[in-house]
Amino acid sequence: MPKFYKSSVFLQNPLLLDSNSKKMKYIKTTLIITFITIFQINAQSDSNLINHYEAYRVQMQQQGDIQGIINAMTHLIVLEPNVSRKDTLAAIYMNEGKYKQALSLVGIEKSESDTSISTEVKAYSLKALNEPARAIEFFEVLFKMSPTPNLAYELADLKIQIGDITTAALNITYGIANASQDMMKAYFETKPAYQVPLKAGFLYLKAISKFTENSETNHDASVLILEEALQIAPNFNLANIAKEAILSQKAAISKEE
Repeated sequence: MPKFYKSSVFLQNPLLLDSNSKKMKYIKTTLIITFITIFQINAQSDSNLINHYEAYRVQMQQQGDIQGIINAMTHLIVLEPNVSRKDTLAAIYMNEGKYKQALSLVGIEKSESDTSISTEVKAYSLKALNEPARAIEFFEVLFKMSPTPNLAYELADLKIQIGDITTAALNITYGIANASQDMMKAYFETKPAYQVPLKAGFLYLKAISKFTENSETNHDASVLILEEALQIAPNFNLANIAKEAILSQKAAISKEE
């Protein structure tokens, strides 16, 4: 019998075909079961790790170990990333003065997906990194969400830095009108740091803004505003420094004349 004939019989034998089909089904089934088993093992492993690092985070928080909390949060983000965890870790970095690390998590661009936390992180981190124009963009968002005298102060201060005196005046006016007596502002140019009433802080900004408008002619007007601030807060060192600097400049101009 020719070989091709035997081959044809073999291929057409229903018993042989059925046997091969069963073998293939068995192999496929075995592979599927193996894959599912591996997937379940990995899922259980990830779940165990997530539980471990969550418990570790809680323990580090109880111990006041900030670096431990950062490590735990980083592992959790790798295992199960989500916006809330990223925002929380970014806020921790910001509070620790690690502004670049904070921004590496939330970015520096304005986005519709920004949360209130990520917006705050962007605003204060960019301010700390001496990026006033970028920081203003996010402080404006925060102010629209929930206008407060403290946010108005941040906006006025940053706008004066970039020479935007006109809109800074609007924030200063709002702040003076809405700052209550119990609102305080901290300053850090001396050690230890000190606090003054927030209204005095706004008057200081108003004086600096006035002087910036025209540093050749606005000496007296600026000093009057600074003296008003010092009446509220005699310990306002920054206002005293500004007053002395403006008076010194005025005296120097008078000598030249």
